[in-house]
Amino acid sequence: MSPLRRLIPLLLLLLVGCAHTPDQAQVATESTFPPTALPPTTRAPTTLAPAAKADATAQARARLPDVSPQDGDPSRLQAADRLAITLLPDAPQEVVSELPTIPTIDLTTPPDDLWQRVRNGFSMPDLDSPLVADRQAWYLNRPDLLKRVFERSRLYLHHIVSELEKRGMPTELALLPIVESSFNPLAYSSARALGIWQFIPSTGKTYKLQQNWWFDQRRDIVASTNAALDYLQYIYEMHGDWHLALASYNWGEGAVGRAIEKNRAKGLPTDYEHLVMPSETRYYVPKLQALKNIVAQPQLFGINLDPIPNRAYFGTVERSEDMDVALAARLAEIPVDQFIALNPAYSRPVMPSSYNSPLVLPADKVQTYLDNLQSYEAQDKPLSAWHTHKMKRGEKLDKVARSYGISGARLKQLNGISARTRIAPGFALLVPGKDAIAQESIAARLPHTPADPPRARAKPHKAGKAGKARAKRKNAIAVKIRKPSAAKASLKRKRH
Repeated sequence: MSPLRRLIPLLLLLLVGCAHTPDQAQVATESTFPPTALPPTTRAPTTLAPAAKADATAQARARLPDVSPQDGDPSRLQAADRLAITLLPDAPQEVVSELPTIPTIDLTTPPDDLWQRVRNGFSMPDLDSPLVADRQAWYLNRPDLLKRVFERSRLYLHHIVSELEKRGMPTELALLPIVESSFNPLAYSSARALGIWQFIPSTGKTYKLQQNWWFDQRRDIVASTNAALDYLQYIYEMHGDWHLALASYNWGEGAVGRAIEKNRAKGLPTDYEHLVMPSETRYYVPKLQALKNIVAQPQLFGINLDPIPNRAYFGTVERSEDMDVALAARLAEIPVDQFIALNPAYSRPVMPSSYNSPLVLPADKVQTYLDNLQSYEAQDKPLSAWHTHKMKRGEKLDKVARSYGISGARLKQLNGISARTRIAPGFALLVPGKDAIAQESIAARLPHTPADPPRARAKPHKAGKAGKARAKRKNAIAVKIRKPSAAKASLKRKRH
């Protein structure tokens, strides 16, 4: 073979090396790294299937002149093989993710624990502020209080959550009765707010909660829950913000609206955290957020949150006649105290049918009550042993009491009559019948709306300089002279 012919393969190798694109050069460089020691910015070398490699090699050899399988020069055949690798596209590579999988929540299957159902419905924006941490620490330092409140909520929580879900409202609101009343339907504030949702008389009347001598629907679980959710929906639609809606629930929508306008006039933000409001309202939403945090992750805070079965605790039964509280409890086969806890609106031992308020009974006792009621009515027995007496003009309480065989003091006690009670013609008195004497103890256990609200605790005032000066003159008599206004002084001059 002539020397010129031997130089042809070397020239071809030089031409092949110059023809590499940047990607091809990168592939050639990468092939020098073992697969287990690749630098961070490189790719793993391409591994070819045997059939693909044979086809690529054949195509590369065809591009090289005078190269054939019969040619015995190994350097020329290796050059063709290297060219085959550069001509092939990158083979697809499998990307293996080492990130942890995100746990999912199956909302199509109801959870067994009602608390988990509450967590699934959390949708209110979180509030993160020092006040939230303050209230969270306050609750966590009182585990016995939390335990009592959560235990009390077992009777009412399922109903509230179900009503919230029907309306598409955040389930954080199911925790609001803890802030308002600690789930105590008899809670009564200095502002005359009553029930687990703490309705004042005027707002209760606006939302059609009846308040009379017989019963107060602000204590009724079903009626007050419907009214509270109606009100919350109204103020949310007014503000478009749940934090502002909650502030309105506590402070009043008018007051919140005026605070928003003041900030807007000053060019300040109008969200909850930037409004000027009373201390009670300032802490109101942080309290709810703190409770939400605790319920969301009780283990994180060392709280043992006992599971609540995710099923209705009570059911309702309509009535068509007056009925005694004691008889209703006996027909349902439950203690009177349990009946009162589910029906706290009634103030008298007889429940009138005229106000169309259904009975609330444990869910597993509804059928028992209906069966026993049917048997009781079959015996033609009266459903109430109490009677109503309407006062006539000139009639005296002592005379009415004697006619029914009881003392005047007992009659006043049964009807909650005090020295301030005004007895006018037409005033309805509840008097016991023949079989009602044994039920008088129940009348004393029923809740009553107090005539006067409890007094708010007076806040201690810090003694400033003036206070310290007054303290030195404890025995001095202070005389305050009020100067007449300019208008009054002018009028006085005219008269004289």
